[in-house]
Amino acid sequence: MKIATIIIRTLIGLLLLFASISYFLNLMPEPETNGNFKAFNVGLVASTYIMPLAKTIELLCGLAFVSGRYVTLANILIMPITLNILFINFFLSPDGIPIAILLFLGNLFLIYRYWNNYKSLFTA
Repeated sequence: MKIATIIIRTLIGLLLLFASISYFLNLMPEPETNGNFKAFNVGLVASTYIMPLAKTIELLCGLAFVSGRYVTLANILIMPITLNILFINFFLSPDGIPIAILLFLGNLFLIYRYWNNYKSLFTA
């Protein structure tokens, strides 16, 4: 189980690093969007602080996952972003559902594996 945790943690970290670095350095062309997803994307771009903030959190969490340090904190920080990625792909852009599901399930798996670190959060 320890090896599976390391593999999943590293793969999620590399995916987050790739997404955030390609956003900041403009390595990938902007994907073609249409319909409701285009309107949603225009709204995200119009609010000039949401995407850089989300991508910065992705970058920091990706570094934490790859290095294996502060993974518990990174799981908490990246969970809302992962959930939003899942919902956006589920409702607006169905072609990205497989990666979104794998990212979400990997995050849930890491929360399960590091559950002992979260127990103190739920004590009165």
